[in-house]
Amino acid sequence: MVALMPRVTEAHLAARRQQILEAAWRCFARNGFHGTSMQDIFEESGLSAGAIYRYFPGKIDLVQATAESVTGDIAEVFDLIDAIEPVPDPPATFRLVIERIVSAIADGEVDRSRIAVHVWSEALREPQVGVLAREVGRAVRDRWVPIAARWRAAGHMPADSDPAEVARLMYGLMVGFVLQRQLLGDITPAQYLDGFSSLFRGGEQS
Repeated sequence: MVALMPRVTEAHLAARRQQILEAAWRCFARNGFHGTSMQDIFEESGLSAGAIYRYFPGKIDLVQATAESVTGDIAEVFDLIDAIEPVPDPPATFRLVIERIVSAIADGEVDRSRIAVHVWSEALREPQVGVLAREVGRAVRDRWVPIAARWRAAGHMPADSDPAEVARLMYGLMVGFVLQRQLLGDITPAQYLDGFSSLFRGGEQS
């Protein structure tokens, strides 16, 4: 009789892929994208080159998978906001987004928001990474456009506001939070959110 090879389950394949990704994240967080070699990832994961190349032919594939993971986490909170009626006001909406960034992306074993800073830097020198970073950035920024339109319809913004321009600002505030958290290290989500909310509070009445 011919011995049958055991079937590799989808769950096993997904777990192995995640194992490789998490090893890459640890390397990227420590040394940046440019400073990490595939050999570093082989050693970090404890897997052979062949095992890793089966899932990720090169570093750019790992960066793309990381970007997809991060944007998937962020997309979940935008999907939640899209489903809420009436739309939360800008401070409440931004709170949901920042809390999602922290809980899903920044508070795990590896702070993937740190990797984002490395990728943004690498995007300035590596065209492939630059294309990927722009695609991801625009996709996230575009999620703000319908929210801003709903804010305008709900009276949270002037009637002549341009949702696309507001989306650019909101995306910039997201990136600004990540950069301050990583570069300055003296900002908490509560401080950042309090500062944003202050913009929407009226002045003291005399």
